[in-house]
Amino acid sequence: MNEHTARDVVLVRAIEMADQNKEILSDDDRMYASRSARELAQWQASGKQAEVTADDFLQQRSELMLKRIAERTPAFAAFAKQRHGWKAFSLALPIIALLLGAGLDRITDPHGVDLLSAPLLLIVAWNMLVYLCMLAWLLMPARRPAWSNLRRPSKPGLPRKLPQVLASALLSFSAEWTQLSARLTAARLSRTIHLSAAMFAFGALASLYARGLWSQYAAGWESTFLDASQVHTLLSILFAPAVAIFQLQDFSLAEVAALRFPQTTAAEGGARWVHLYAATMLLLVVLPRLLLAALGHWRAVRWAQRFPLDLDQPYFRKLGGGVGIAAGGTLRVLPYSFTVDETRHKSLAQIAVTLFGEQGRLMLRPPIAYGTEPQSALRDVDLSVDTTAVLFNLSATPERENHGALLDYLVASSPREIIALLDESSYLERMGKQADARARLAERTALWQQFCAFHQVRTEVVNLLKPHE
Repeated sequence: MNEHTARDVVLVRAIEMADQNKEILSDDDRMYASRSARELAQWQASGKQAEVTADDFLQQRSELMLKRIAERTPAFAAFAKQRHGWKAFSLALPIIALLLGAGLDRITDPHGVDLLSAPLLLIVAWNMLVYLCMLAWLLMPARRPAWSNLRRPSKPGLPRKLPQVLASALLSFSAEWTQLSARLTAARLSRTIHLSAAMFAFGALASLYARGLWSQYAAGWESTFLDASQVHTLLSILFAPAVAIFQLQDFSLAEVAALRFPQTTAAEGGARWVHLYAATMLLLVVLPRLLLAALGHWRAVRWAQRFPLDLDQPYFRKLGGGVGIAAGGTLRVLPYSFTVDETRHKSLAQIAVTLFGEQGRLMLRPPIAYGTEPQSALRDVDLSVDTTAVLFNLSATPERENHGALLDYLVASSPREIIALLDESSYLERMGKQADARARLAERTALWQQFCAFHQVRTEVVNLLKPHE
C-alpha cells in the first residue's frame, strides 16, 4: 500500500469511527462502498490473474467513500485532495542553500584566500560535529524514536462550514496521520537537510572558483594567538585527506610562515590553497552529505511506496472478510474510574464482536482507580498483545494529569492501537429530558474527542445501556 492510498484509508477510518450516529455515512453508504469495492478489486485482480488483496479492496473502498462525502460536503473535497508540500520544500531549500553558500565569500576579502578562513573552517567543523552527533545517536543503547516531537501536532487548519462530526474526524485523522507518517516525514526531512548542506558547501566552492577566473587571489593568514607552527599543524590535519587522495602539493612550515600577512609584502598566489580547500570540503562535506541524502531518499521512496499501515487492527479485521485480513481477536477493556455492571459487560462483549467479527472476545480488566499511576495500575498487563480499549465515562471531564497520563502511557508502551470508548449512558441519564440535553451531549463528546486526538488515541462513542441505538 502506497502513501496516497494509506492516507485515504486512514481518513475514511477516522470518519467512520467518529460518525457513530451515521450522520455522514449511512449503513447503506458503507455497505454499498464495501460491496462495490470488493467487486472492483476482484475485477482488477482477475485482469492481472492474481488474488484479491486487502490493499486493493481498501483502496477502492476509501476512494468510493471519499467521493461520496465530497459530493455531499463540498468543503470537505479540498481537504480530501490536499497533499503534503514536501516536493516544493525539497526543491526550494537546497536552491536557497546553494545561493547562500555562493554569497558566503562576500563577507571575506574578495581578492584573497585566507588560510584561516572562518566561514570555510566553520563549514567543515560544523559538519564534523553533525557526523559525530549522528554516530553517537546510532550507538546509544536506548533512544527515543526519531522525530518523536512530530507526534503532537498543532491543531490543523480545517475547512469552514463542516459538520461537527466531520470536523472532529478530521482533527483525529490529522493527529493520527502525523504519528503514522513520522518515519516517512523524518526520511524526507533528512534527505532535504543533507542535500541542502551539500549545496551550501558546493555554492561556496563554486563562488570561490568563479571569482578566481577574473580576480587574482593572494593567499595568506594572520592571527593574534596562533604562531606559524600551530597554523601549520592545523592546516596539515585539515588538508591531510585531500593531499593523500588527490595527490595535491603539500606545504612546509616555512611556506606557511612566509604567508603571514604582516611579514610579507607579496603574498603567494591562491590557486594552490583554493584547490586544497575545495578538495577538503568535497571529501568532508559534499560527498558525505550527498550519500546521507541518497540514503534518506531511498528510505523515503521505500516507505512512500510501501507504507507501513498495520492491517491487523480491529477496523480492518471487521472489513476484511474474504479479502485476506484475518478475523478474530481479543479486546482488552480497561475501565477508568468506572464500574461495569452486567448490562454494560454484555454490551462490551457485543462491541468486541463488532470489532473483530464472530470470533471476537472480551477481556475486561478490573477498574483503574482515579488518580492511580498508570505504571502501577498496569504493571502486570502485557500491552504488546491484544487490542486495548480504555473505557471512560462521558460524565467525567477529561484531565491531562489523570486521563491524559493514562493515554500517554498506553500509547508509549503498546505497539498496538489504543481505543478510547466513551460511554454516554450515564451522562444521558443525568441530563434526563432537559431541553438542551442533546446539545450539551454533543459539546461534551467533541471535548473528549479532541482530548483523545491530542493524545494520539481514536475514540468510539457508545451507549452501553442501549448498544443498538
